[in-house]
This record gives sequence, structure tokens and C-alpha cells, in this order.
Amino acid sequence: MSATDTGTGARLIRTADANAMRERKFASRKRVNKVALTLSMGAMAFGLFWLVWILWETVVLGIGGLTWATFSQMTPPPNEAGGLANALWGSLLMVTLATFVGAPIGVMAGIYLAEYDVKGWLGSLTRFVNDILLSAPSIVIGLFVYAVIVSRYKSFSGWAGVMALALIVIPVVIRTTESMLMLVPSGQREAAYALGAPKWKVIMSITLRAARAGVVTGVLLAVARIAGETAPLLFTALNNQFFTNDLGQPMASLPVTIFKFAMSPYENWQKLAWAGVFIITATVLALNILARVLTRNKL
Repeated sequence: MSATDTGTGARLIRTADANAMRERKFASRKRVNKVALTLSMGAMAFGLFWLVWILWETVVLGIGGLTWATFSQMTPPPNEAGGLANALWGSLLMVTLATFVGAPIGVMAGIYLAEYDVKGWLGSLTRFVNDILLSAPSIVIGLFVYAVIVSRYKSFSGWAGVMALALIVIPVVIRTTESMLMLVPSGQREAAYALGAPKWKVIMSITLRAARAGVVTGVLLAVARIAGETAPLLFTALNNQFFTNDLGQPMASLPVTIFKFAMSPYENWQKLAWAGVFIITATVLALNILARVLTRNKL
């Protein structure tokens, strides 16, 4: 056998060994992929199971407690007819005012972090403080507002509740606004600058407009979070069995009323608690659908 034949045979053997090794690696990767896919599908099924169960219980028990009186009458004494009108109005008023207070602050702070101070010390400090506020338990914020406002003025009030909810809105909107603005390609900014547009005009007409869907989503996420907050309102707005527009006095809210009624042994209160849970769930779902509809053709 010549040297050429020997070299050719050795190359063929090496090629066959390499092919066999690649096939073994491919088979190993396929096994790992199947295991990872199975675990992922199992985790998804586990989460969906509990989610569907929670939603099913909310719909079944919540719809059963919905009547016209739920929206037209005030919270009742035990074992008497009534509704959630005062709690619904109090929640709507405080959530709306907290959103109007917190959302503009959050959007402007997010614009500053994304457009003006990306790597500066003030921007880094602001992000650090914002991360702390974002991860802080809501009860801590409630206690803070209680110490600053409620204990100083010796009275629970709707304004204190608005302040507590606004402090929860701000970090959520800041994080979302900054993240969405950072996703806007820098080429769009540079093209606007090349045409002589000032920075504020570029932000308002280019970057913020391009990221508006994400910013709106962030505001809605904040609204969804504060709509079900109970702990901050227990320390600030407390509760009120009667209908009131006076934010300087204790004010009823849907989460606090749900907490109070769900813990009670009275059947009519428990039905109203489930009705309140259903109303909050349906409201958050409607807000998300509305945001998608409004921004669908504007992305």
C-alpha cells in the first residue's frame, strides 16, 4: 500500500470520527433541548393552571355578587342590603388623582434619565433611588406617608391616600419610560439634529412619539398596580362607610373594603367582596385592551 493510500485512509478515518462526534453532540443537544422544553412547558402549564383557577373563581363568585345595588348603594351594615358605591367612587377618585400626579413626574424623570443624563452621577443616583422605591413594599410607603402627613395633621385623609399611591406610580413610570426611550434608535435623533431641530423638539416629536405605546403601557401598569393596593390606604385614607367627595377626610376605597368584607363572617359582605374583586379585575383588563386598541395603528 502506497503512502498516498495510507494518508487517504487516515483522513477518511478522521472524517468518520469527526462525523460521529458531531452526531453524538447533536443527539446530546437534542436530548437537552427536549428536557428544557418539557420543563418550560411544565412550568407554563403550572402557572396557567393557577391563573385559570383564580380567574374562574373570580368570575363565578364575582358575577354572583353583582347587582344594580352594588353600583348605586353604599356599603351596608352586616346582614343588610347594600353596595359598593362609596368604595368605587373613593378608589376612582384617589387612583385618578394619583395617576395625574405621579405619571407626569415619572415621564419627565424617565426623559431626563434617557436623554439628558445617561451616565452622569445624578442619573445614576436617581436610578438607584428609583430601584429602591420600585422594590419597596407598599406598606413601607404607606407608613412613610402616615408619619409625614397623617400623624402630623392628626387625621386620615384621601389626600394622604393619593400621595401614597402617587409614590407607587412614579418609579414604575420612570423605569418604563426610560427603557422605552432607550429602545428608540439613535439614528432618528441624529437625523432630527441634522435638520437643526432643538433637543426639546426632538424629544417631543421623535423619541417620545416613537415610544408612546411603551410609555402608555407603563402608566397603565402603574394604574393596575395601585388599583389593588390595600396596605398604603389602610395607613392613609383608612375607610369611610359613607359617600364623600372631601379628600380631607377618611375615604372609602375598593381594596380596603374588599379586605374588610372578605375577613368578615357575614355572607352579604363576602359577596360584595367578591364583586369588588371582579370589578377590579375587569377594570384592569379593560384598560389593557383599551391601550392596545389606541396604540395599535400608531406604532
